[in-house]
Amino acid sequence: MGLKIIVLAKQVPDTRNVGKDAMKADGTVNRAALPAIFNPEDLNALEQALRLKDQFPGTHITLLTMGPVRAAEVLREGLFRGADDGILLTDRAFAGADTLATSYAIACAIRKVKDYDLIICGRQAIDGDTAQVGPQVAEKLGIPQITYAEEVVSVKNNVIKIKRRLERGIEVVEGKLPLVITVNGSAAECRPRNAKLLMKYKHSSTMSERAEKSEDYLAMINDKPYLNIKEWSVNDIECDREQLGLSGSPTKVKKIENIVFQAKESKRLTDGDNDINQLMKELIENHTIG
Repeated sequence: MGLKIIVLAKQVPDTRNVGKDAMKADGTVNRAALPAIFNPEDLNALEQALRLKDQFPGTHITLLTMGPVRAAEVLREGLFRGADDGILLTDRAFAGADTLATSYAIACAIRKVKDYDLIICGRQAIDGDTAQVGPQVAEKLGIPQITYAEEVVSVKNNVIKIKRRLERGIEVVEGKLPLVITVNGSAAECRPRNAKLLMKYKHSSTMSERAEKSEDYLAMINDKPYLNIKEWSVNDIECDREQLGLSGSPTKVKKIENIVFQAKESKRLTDGDNDINQLMKELIENHTIG
């Protein structure tokens, strides 16, 4: 019997390219100024879902993301790798959300989905590094959670066994379905795109993306409904608007500073004993070590 899995994915700015225009005056990320990528640990989460799909025929994987219309790119990327469908949660009312408002919106969307066994997401997103959204979604849905997962060991009789990697070592824990799993970056890397799936879903799109498409394209979508990526706005989910976006975000950014590391004095060493001994002596004297 197959599982019903929801994978939470996020399109994030590539933090390797952060510059002076990375933040807006209100303290929110200027996403238009940065290249957008699939959050790395969410890819690790997707791979765990795909492995379960390989193991349990009939498993259905739904990707869910919240963001602007361009965030549909991560949904297509997930379809190319083996997910079955995608949902884009997009609305100006969601803009500027911190982890509390984000998890609230996502939880409301999941309640609309209703039928699920597992919710899997990356441990954290590289644009915030908070590791809060997954656990908060679990709390808002009132279901158990297993964090820092590295591998799904087994699923049997409605019980899932997870290997976790923590600072102090590795442990194996069990939990009853349904539950939320957050996945570490140390988990298996996500498989690459599948050529057949790429050809199948390359024209998939959301309603907003189809706004300026030709009649021929729209006719193709009507003939192939699997190309339709669901797009939900605030009006499509049952929620309290005051808990969304900036109004629902108690986290406020007071100040942003760009820190640039500059090389100062440097010393070139050989692999000789004298140079190594002198370096050790200096490090001990300035209390870097010892």
